[in-house]
Amino acid sequence: MINIMNTEKLTQGINKFWDEEISPTICEYIKIPNKSPAFDSDWKANGYMDKVVDLVKDWVELYKPLHSSLHILKEGNRTPLLLLDIPGECDGTILMYGHLDKQPEMEGWSDGLGPWEPVLKNDKLFGRGGADDGYAVFASICSINALLEQDIKLPRIVVLIECSEESGSPDLPFYMDHCADIIGSPDLVICLDSGAGNYEQFWTTTSLRGLIGCTLRVDILTEGIHSGGGSGIASSSFRIMRQLLSRLEDEKSGHIIVEDLIVDIPDDRINEVQAMVDVLGDEVFNTLPWIRNAGPITDDKVEMVLNNTWRSMLSVVGADGLPAVKDGGNVLRPYTTVKLSLRIPPTLEAISAQKIVHDILTSDPPYGAKISVDFEEPATGWEAPPLSQWLDDAIQQASVAIFNKPALAMGEGGTIPFMSMLGEKFPDAQFVITGVLGPQSNAHGPNEFLHIPFAKKLTACVAIIIENIVNNK
Repeated sequence: MINIMNTEKLTQGINKFWDEEISPTICEYIKIPNKSPAFDSDWKANGYMDKVVDLVKDWVELYKPLHSSLHILKEGNRTPLLLLDIPGECDGTILMYGHLDKQPEMEGWSDGLGPWEPVLKNDKLFGRGGADDGYAVFASICSINALLEQDIKLPRIVVLIECSEESGSPDLPFYMDHCADIIGSPDLVICLDSGAGNYEQFWTTTSLRGLIGCTLRVDILTEGIHSGGGSGIASSSFRIMRQLLSRLEDEKSGHIIVEDLIVDIPDDRINEVQAMVDVLGDEVFNTLPWIRNAGPITDDKVEMVLNNTWRSMLSVVGADGLPAVKDGGNVLRPYTTVKLSLRIPPTLEAISAQKIVHDILTSDPPYGAKISVDFEEPATGWEAPPLSQWLDDAIQQASVAIFNKPALAMGEGGTIPFMSMLGEKFPDAQFVITGVLGPQSNAHGPNEFLHIPFAKKLTACVAIIIENIVNNK
C-alpha cells in the first residue's frame, strides 16, 4: 500500500501546531529547574522532576493519538519514565526517544537571558533544556499527528521519554527490561537528542563518543603550610596533578597518548567527515565563541572533526581545593581535586577503558602522594549500522522536500547512553539519530537555545521518514 502525502499541508499543520501548542509548553518546561540527579542529589524531595513529568503528562493526554496509552512509571528511587504506546495499522514498530532531565545552570548567560527564563529572540527560544531535550516529546507526537491528519496508516509507535540521560541514563536499563513487553522489538529507532552541522538541511548522527567521568584527588600534606617554608621541600599538589594528567594527554597537542585509548577510524567515517567539511567549510570551527585572536588546535578541518568525534579527548570540568583568587594566600595547599571528562572513541568499550585510566592515574604515585579516583557510571559510545537503502532514500527525500537540500551525516562528540544500550539489545534495528543542537545552540552551557524554524522542519522530516517505513515493510 502506497500512501500519498501532501507535503505542503504537512508543513503548514506542523508549523501551526508548533506555534500554538508546542512553543508555549516548552516555555513552561524551561521555567522548571529539573536538573538531572547527578547535579541535584535531592531531586526527588525538590519535586521538580515530578512537576515536569506532570506538565508533559497533561499535554500528552490532550494530544495523544486515538487509542494510544500513556504509561508513567516511577519505580522506587528511580527517575520517572514516560511511555506512549500508539497502536498501528501496519506491520513494524518504531521507537522514538527523548529525555526531560536537564544540565545545571552554568555561569555566563548574556544580559536578559537565564537558564530558567524562556526568552524568544530572533526565532530562538533561549533557556535550559528546550533544545536538550525538552522539545523531543512534543515534536514526536506532532509528527505522528500530522501524518494521521492525512489518513496515513502507521506502524505501531512507542515514544519513550526518560529523566536521567544527563546523568548517564542509570535508570534506563531497569526500565528497558521492566517495560520489555510494551517496547517490543523496534524495526526503526528515531532519537531526537543529537545535533546538526547547520540549520539548512537534515542531519543524521552516525556515531557517538563514549564517556568516562571521574573525580581525581591528590593529597600530599595533612594541612596547608606557608609556601615560603615548604615549597621546594614538598611538591605542590597541583604539580602532581599536572604530572598525572600528562600520563594521559600530550598537553601541547591535546592528543591522548595511551595506545589502548585509541582506535582505527573507519574509512567511511573519514569520508563522511570530508563531505561534511566540504559543505560547512570554516563553520566547522568559527561558530565557537572564541576570544579575540584565539583559534583551533589544528588548521586541518577534517582532523578537527575527527578529534571531536572519533578520538579520545580530556577536559577538566571542575576543581576543588583551590581558593578563589581573592582568598589565595602564600600557602602550599594540602590537596587538589579535579573533575575529569574523558571522551572516548565510539567503538571503545567503556568499562575496560575506565580500568586503563584508573591504573594509569593511581600507579606509582609521585612523592608517595595519596591518589584517589572516584568514577561515575561509564558510557560506551555507539556507531550506527549501515543504512538500509529505503531508509537512506527516505532521509534524502525528507531533506530535499523540506529544506530543498540533501541530508548529511556526521559523528557527534557527545554521548547518548541509550544508543549503545539499544544497539546491543536490538542489533537488527535501523537508526535515525538527529536533533536540533546546531551551531551555537550551546547545550550544557550558557545561552542554550532552541532554533524554532529548524525544529519545525526537523519535525516534518521525521514525519516523512515515518511514512516511508510503511511502504517498505
